[in-house]
Amino acid sequence: MAHYDVIIIGGAIVGSSIAYYLREEGFSGSIALIERDPQFTYSSTTLSCASIRQQFSIPENIRLSQFTLALFRRLQQEFGADADIGFREGGYLILAGEAGLPILKQNHAAQMAEGADIVLEDADALHRRFGWISTEGIVGGAYGRSGEGWFDAHALLTLFRKALRGRNVEFITRSVTGVEREGDRVTAVTLDDGERLEAGMIFNAAGPSAGRVAAMAGIELPVEPRKRSVFIFEAHDKFDDMPLMVDPSGIYVRPEGSVYITGGAEEEDGEAAAAPEDFDPDWSLFEEKIWPVLATRVPAFEAIKATRAWAGHYDYNTLDQNAVIGPHPQVTNFIFANGFSGHGLQQAPAAGKALAELVMHGAYRTIDCSAFGYERIAGKRPFRELNVI
Repeated sequence: MAHYDVIIIGGAIVGSSIAYYLREEGFSGSIALIERDPQFTYSSTTLSCASIRQQFSIPENIRLSQFTLALFRRLQQEFGADADIGFREGGYLILAGEAGLPILKQNHAAQMAEGADIVLEDADALHRRFGWISTEGIVGGAYGRSGEGWFDAHALLTLFRKALRGRNVEFITRSVTGVEREGDRVTAVTLDDGERLEAGMIFNAAGPSAGRVAAMAGIELPVEPRKRSVFIFEAHDKFDDMPLMVDPSGIYVRPEGSVYITGGAEEEDGEAAAAPEDFDPDWSLFEEKIWPVLATRVPAFEAIKATRAWAGHYDYNTLDQNAVIGPHPQVTNFIFANGFSGHGLQQAPAAGKALAELVMHGAYRTIDCSAFGYERIAGKRPFRELNVI
């Protein structure tokens, strides 16, 4: 029976970031990184739209993404001269109608206080900046002039995974079927082939399965998988200056080379957890909800052609759509990195760094993640992020 000082359940971007920064902070113990889908075919990391933004309502979320942005800026220094994730700094444009303007202004104030390069403009100024946009029903918008955009999720994950090679991290391709607990400590995991691995510390980085993994240890975690469909379409007109634009309806669109990516039409109210095997995109969302919004907001998109689509699951925190980061207050060797609710890819490096510091130094140093602690989950006290996309 093998023993590891650290077992990380989930080997995509969150788990890989934890392992990477543990080594960077000087952790010398043994690490097992368990991932059931080594090709990441169904991973939230690789099925996301791979974007990064600073337009959040909570300063802590802004800081998490700013850490990752700084990493992007020094990518070659961190991972080598050939490191490239195709980061396109195209910005976000979040639009608001009359009802949403007060929240947009409040969020903008929080972003400015954190040093983000976000400009808040009225409808006329937005139309002057982006001549292709229709401002019907729009009174204002927040535009990220720098520090926001999109990138290649596969490339980022590959950089972290490659950086772990030769650093005494064992990659295990299995599913975790059980977590053993003795009193206030977790002690081992059981794999789907029956093997049992003893653990000094367990990190839950299981993405949409995080709630199920926590339940194995007798811990309640309000995180479940939610399905999101993403559509690719072609249009005659190409707008090279188009940011990732978010309509007040929640529907978003951004360019991707010669085509466009869109989504965001799902209704969260009354939405159920996704079935584990359901990765079929819901084409009715494009026809019935997305296309009419796009045609209104960008008149040139009245004639477009959807070419393909995909669906992915993400780890939805039903309490407050915000991350859970840090140890369980009683079961202190069970550590959460869960519930990012669509922001995990952009916030994973920061969460990995923070948790590594906590393990090695007994405190957060670079980014204080105390506000994301499990205590609010236990007390059912939401720490709500208002700007969830």
